[in-house]
Amino acid sequence: MPKHPSWIKVRVPTPAQSAGMADMRDLLARHNLETVCQGAQCPNAVECWSARTATFMVLGATCTRGCRFCDVPTGDPQGIVDGDEATRLASAVGELGLQYVVLTSVDRDDLPDGGAAAFARVIDAITQSAGTITIEVLIPDFSGRRQSLDCIAATDAHVIGHNLETVRRLTPALRDRRAGYSQSLDVLRYLSEISGGRMIKSGLMVGLGESLNEIQEAMADLRHAGVSMVTLGQYLQPSSTSIPVSRFVPPEEFGLLEAAGYAMGFKAVIAGPLVRSSYHAAAAYNAT
Repeated sequence: MPKHPSWIKVRVPTPAQSAGMADMRDLLARHNLETVCQGAQCPNAVECWSARTATFMVLGATCTRGCRFCDVPTGDPQGIVDGDEATRLASAVGELGLQYVVLTSVDRDDLPDGGAAAFARVIDAITQSAGTITIEVLIPDFSGRRQSLDCIAATDAHVIGHNLETVRRLTPALRDRRAGYSQSLDVLRYLSEISGGRMIKSGLMVGLGESLNEIQEAMADLRHAGVSMVTLGQYLQPSSTSIPVSRFVPPEEFGLLEAAGYAMGFKAVIAGPLVRSSYHAAAAYNAT
């Protein structure tokens, strides 16, 4: 099996795309901000950055959890929260002139609320400064704390997401011990109940050793939990210490999964080898 089949290849950036990426790096450096594009080694960074869009990562770049598929640094942030982050991020969003922004964060088990209040402050700062902007958030599980989930639901975020990541059978081996398949479904179900009809989103990786039936079962679990938007993408090993790819799923299988998702009643199914949680997020939201 080739290490990277033809459908996984990422195109070399054009001169215009390279210039756009350089502008984005400059903006991030000036505002001292992090993006998941950097921390998670996203294959779509060229496409997104050259279009001056990004998924901003709040609450720092150090995660308290250690999932085997992730390359975001793991450690103890020691309860430190950047009190000026919300202002800087809102300023960067304004400078970019974004109409749609995606926010995510590392897990912060070192904080009593998992970082929910700080996350909410960023959402509120962007809402106040940008007015009509559409905001999508991809949140951690906050250890299932209802108060933390209530805090996020009380914001003006238009889409609230939390990733299931993988199928039930593989969850204990791949995700941090503090995460869980049932816990993530409970979080999504609760968000669906309290979010006043807003879009609830989740994502799955494939190519980690799961079967097609297991993926479809996980999709059905998400739908039953009230999820209305789902992303499905190929897992790509981000570093030598991460779990290896078990299989490269061909594009035609993603097509089957997309069709299955719509048959289950999802309003948006974004499926493909290079799809990530925030890939084409604005287009998917606007199509619902």
